[in-house]
Amino acid sequence: MDKSDFKIILSRTDSIGDVVLTLPMAGVLKWHFPACKIYFLGRTYTKEIILLSKHVDEFINYDEIIALNVKEQVEKIKAISADIFLHVLPKKEIAILAKRAGVPLRVGTTNRLFHWYTCNQLIRLSRKNSQWHESQLNIKLLRFISIKEKIELNQIHNYYGFTQLPNLDPDFFKLIDSKKINLILHPKSKGSAKEWGLENYAELIKILPSEKFNVFICGTEHDGSEMRGLLSNCKHAIDLTGKLTLRQYIAFINCADALVAASTGPLHIAASLNKISIGLFSSKRPIHPGRWAPIGNKAIALVYDKNCDKCKRQLDCDCITKIEPKQIVDLLEKNYESV
Repeated sequence: MDKSDFKIILSRTDSIGDVVLTLPMAGVLKWHFPACKIYFLGRTYTKEIILLSKHVDEFINYDEIIALNVKEQVEKIKAISADIFLHVLPKKEIAILAKRAGVPLRVGTTNRLFHWYTCNQLIRLSRKNSQWHESQLNIKLLRFISIKEKIELNQIHNYYGFTQLPNLDPDFFKLIDSKKINLILHPKSKGSAKEWGLENYAELIKILPSEKFNVFICGTEHDGSEMRGLLSNCKHAIDLTGKLTLRQYIAFINCADALVAASTGPLHIAASLNKISIGLFSSKRPIHPGRWAPIGNKAIALVYDKNCDKCKRQLDCDCITKIEPKQIVDLLEKNYESV
């Protein structure tokens, strides 16, 4: 492509963690083509994440688009006058919409049949058994525009561009203790990941030195209802479940020092904000850390056994629950002291 001021729509309409690991694509595009304009097609619940990045010029709300009739949907996309529509997340109805809207260059992967009749630029890329991290796989989709260099994992964080950070409300800011390690625990994953288990979190809270750590338990209101036992038995941990909007949760993570979670959106947010981020993973494909590890200077991915036989054979396995709480305490103290 010979013009550098093109308009490109990046389409990723799934969850928070997926969106976080997609946003470096915008940074890479801006690095190569500073004058280009980037639109991000996402969902209402990921809007606050997308708006963090200085590389995204405009957010397009897919929830608002699907509320329109088909003709109005087409006109909405047409009005953008985009040059490129890039399907980061393959979605048939979106691929059809982009074609109907007449976007000149529509990019998809070869392993989705509907891309063969809706896209005019196909890229051979398979994610499921790939050795690459999700963020790197996303960037590989930019080969159609002659961006072919390999970006190492330890360089991905340079392309987030998360400069549009919200301020934390004073009522929440006063909970932060500047004399302690402010640690967020996010025990639940809404089914998106293998979980470490509430018993392990309870043990972790129990053995964390209270003179060193200021502990918060975060999650949705529904998460809180599922964690009543944990919350009632850990009186010295501060319960913030259901109390933070996503925007305020981002601000709270930014003011804290560390976060521990399974492979969830908040883990990826914390890593992108350069917080100590300890992710707890299964070694089973395709949910292993090789694909989904948090990306940041202070991010750590833990598995109990990277050579777990059950995980290798794709069997149901609870090896993640065998990660010792003491190991996490040691990592938190070690990484905080090295800051």
